[in-house]
Amino acid sequence: MNAPLPSRLAYVPFVSVENMMKLIHETGLREMLTGLADYIEQDFRRWELFDKTPRVASHSAEGVIELMPTSDGEDYGFKYVNGHPKNTREGLQTVTAFGLLASVGSGYPVLLTEMTLLTALRTAATSAMVAKHLAPRGARTMAMIGNGAQSEFQALAFQAICGVETVQLYDIDPAATKKAMRNLHGSGLVLRACDSAQAAMEGAEIITTCTADKQYATILTDNMVGAGVHINAIGGDCPGKTELHPDILKRSAVFVEYPEQTRIEGEIQQMPPDFPVTEIWKVITGQARGRSSATEITLFDGVGFAIEDFSALRYLRDRLKTSRLYQQLDMIADPDDPRDLYGMLMRAAG
Repeated sequence: MNAPLPSRLAYVPFVSVENMMKLIHETGLREMLTGLADYIEQDFRRWELFDKTPRVASHSAEGVIELMPTSDGEDYGFKYVNGHPKNTREGLQTVTAFGLLASVGSGYPVLLTEMTLLTALRTAATSAMVAKHLAPRGARTMAMIGNGAQSEFQALAFQAICGVETVQLYDIDPAATKKAMRNLHGSGLVLRACDSAQAAMEGAEIITTCTADKQYATILTDNMVGAGVHINAIGGDCPGKTELHPDILKRSAVFVEYPEQTRIEGEIQQMPPDFPVTEIWKVITGQARGRSSATEITLFDGVGFAIEDFSALRYLRDRLKTSRLYQQLDMIADPDDPRDLYGMLMRAAG
């Protein structure tokens, strides 16, 4: 049963998948995407306060399981997430996740939540927030290459945050494109199903690549990319998984979240260790330049970073102050005498 935020530290608010879906509808998808983008941008503006480390990854032939921790000194957050491209063939999600936010002062958790849906939202919000700083002025058309689980969230985030009006969709699986077209019907976007990546990119000022297979792929070749576009490359997010031909990177101004992680997992894993990149937080804070000309190709090599998940957890905690869409979990042992854990156990015997 849902209830007001608990006062006892032993009880931790938990947002289930069911309640997350209700919360998104209660808030409004557009409002939630823009709210998440605002929180992420706020935290990028205070980037230097955070603990930063590349995610802790356990790789296998089937996929990867990762922990993504960070702290701003007051709160600590982490996300557990997997990436298993083969899961789709077995009727399972490629990505699943859950996350936790805790108080640095006490070490006690203050929020536990599903993060499969929340990650889809924060990934899209991050992409669009970054594009707001890098995409050509007045961009209204986006190519969406890869029409899987993330595609609708990306399209709607770019509509809400960047003013995109037209989305041109392509996937090697026509059924995926039909699914995205069906789901986005009524969104106010002009939708065009395309029979090739090249066709999807015609006239697009923004290009989003978001494919799933764990392999060195060439979704975009150099000759496909014209001057002045912004590329939102988010499908290459682990070692051995890329989407862009290296020559595209050589022609582009490349922006990343955290270089130490992106050089392992992103498109730039194909490039020498000294390949120049700009950290996007520096653009947001005015310490580095973003787009330098109308003809420059800007490329966001987005792999996802723990601070974005921290922002999403922080946003969710604040939303729960005015929403009852959570449950209380009794997950912290809380004896009356902190030194008498054993006594609490024995008294429970009745």
